[in-house]
Amino acid sequence: MQEITVEDLKRMKDNSEDFQLIDVREDFEYEMSNLNGQLIPLGGILIETDKISHDKPVVIMCRSGKRSAMAVMQLEAQGYTNLYNLQGGILAWAERVDPNISVY
Repeated sequence: MQEITVEDLKRMKDNSEDFQLIDVREDFEYEMSNLNGQLIPLGGILIETDKISHDKPVVIMCRSGKRSAMAVMQLEAQGYTNLYNLQGGILAWAERVDPNISVY
């Protein structure tokens, strides 16, 4: 499984790189704090594969990196090869990039 750090994600965002950010947390978590990714909760990830790009990097995130790792494994089993798990999730983002973001 390919992984990406929060610092790498910040650089990609700052440079306006062409990638897709998928957040696999639940609605209430996303409403509390998010990085403007597309919300597709983990339970529905395989149902909504039509929303996930095959032709550009896709970063998958959650709260700590565990659910996103599960999503990456499920999607890789469907043939995806362009996925990156965000190490440490939004908790790492709050710790190392933006301490003002709400975490729970």
